[in-house]
Amino acid sequence: MAKEREKKMFVGFAWNCAAELKFLITALLFVCSVATVLQFLPSRFSLSSSSTSSDFLRSCLPKITLSNSSTTTIATAAPPPLPPPPTPSPPDEVVENGIIKRNFNPHGDAAYNFVLMSAYRGGLNTFAVMGLSSKPLHVFGKPSYQCEWVPHNATTSTTTTTTTVGHKILPDWGYGRVYTTVVINCTFPSPVGHGGGKLLLHASTNGGGDRNSNTTDTIEALFESPGSLNPSLFASPPKYDYLYCGSSLYGDLSPQRIREWLAYHVRLFGERSHFVIHDAGGAHPEVMEVLKPWMEKGFVTLHDIREQERFDGYYHNQFLIVNDCLHRYRFDAKWMFFFDVDEFIFVPRKRSSIKSVTDSLSGYTQFTIEQMTMSSKLCLSEDTGKTSRKWGFEKLVYRDVKRGIRRDRKYAVQPRNVFATGVHMSQNFAGKTTYKTEGRIKYFHYHGTIAERHEPCRQLVNTTDITVDGIPYVLDTTMRGITGLVKRFEQKTIGHRLQRTRQ
Repeated sequence: MAKEREKKMFVGFAWNCAAELKFLITALLFVCSVATVLQFLPSRFSLSSSSTSSDFLRSCLPKITLSNSSTTTIATAAPPPLPPPPTPSPPDEVVENGIIKRNFNPHGDAAYNFVLMSAYRGGLNTFAVMGLSSKPLHVFGKPSYQCEWVPHNATTSTTTTTTTVGHKILPDWGYGRVYTTVVINCTFPSPVGHGGGKLLLHASTNGGGDRNSNTTDTIEALFESPGSLNPSLFASPPKYDYLYCGSSLYGDLSPQRIREWLAYHVRLFGERSHFVIHDAGGAHPEVMEVLKPWMEKGFVTLHDIREQERFDGYYHNQFLIVNDCLHRYRFDAKWMFFFDVDEFIFVPRKRSSIKSVTDSLSGYTQFTIEQMTMSSKLCLSEDTGKTSRKWGFEKLVYRDVKRGIRRDRKYAVQPRNVFATGVHMSQNFAGKTTYKTEGRIKYFHYHGTIAERHEPCRQLVNTTDITVDGIPYVLDTTMRGITGLVKRFEQKTIGHRLQRTRQ
């Protein structure tokens, strides 16, 4: 009872002194706050360590270790300098007869004058420069280009440079968006660069975008160190018989379809072939697992071109990419093929090979290839329950035979005679072209299947002909018949490492 009585007395005392306690606690908090501030004041305001009040105040603070001083100094970074104030725009003014003269004040740039990707030699006196440029500038303006060769270690006072007009080629058929692809041909009157040097490109707007302004940008397009020029390259036999220049790969691509496409075409084109793949975001880890065995065998080179996505051009800038590939490898291959990874080149005749076809067309710089359009969802009912184990071109066996429509063609060129190229054909080359290749070579097109990660067979039928959505199809087992040969070739060449590849 005594303890309970004492507890009640304490509570009563605390309750009666509540106002005084609140004042005491508030005062204590205030004193500690002042002490905290004093810690960061210059030394002339600091409290003596011997003073009683200082000891009290310091007891309110966390312990701070000071080096060589009892005063803490806080170093603050200087704020970044402010940008210069904008130039004031001239106001409208009233001229004679009370006419109000309005002003237009430009700010910034809508698109770059020129975005350089690459430049390559095409001979002792000729070069090609690949890049992007503002499409409106070329559609509505008249930009011009000048090429200049500056010898190695040149000085402005003692060395004479060589200049020539740069001839522009716009190979994208007007498909550009904000940017269009530009190929600049620089051909000098005589050989340049035996002792090294650099190629400068002078890109002038000539009033495009602003008729009162002629902006010229000077770009170092190519540098050659002394002794790096090898003239024999331009006349030597090529390293490869066939080289594939791929368009930009992007999106969530099917690793299994890439696997099938590579195995098929490495077998078709043979040991003296090479495949240049351009990754615009499509070479995700599962696709990389498919590419690696062929890269290790020396059949595939992968280019990371994701940086081009900064510039809004047509279809991931594929016109720019194929032109870079053309000029980068033009002396490495006898024939260069341009088609997509959902398309399969086929030589129909049993006794023919890709070599016999290209040899028969060696008198042409370019030949085009006829398309066989395949259904991307019709399969045979006999494959029910087995479709997941079959390859795409093995199970998609119905061909579109609708008449009266234009079908895209793909093509091959002898690159040493080509100045610029496109997606479906080149229009800038020396020599002849032929479109009459029916019966000798064609390609099967499985449109859209490369971007599908699920089973493509969505309708299984048991018939030799069928009409779906107004499109007539016929059974065509041409590609199905050679699947076994391709599978055995893959296993023989790279082993079983891709057997568990997913759709």
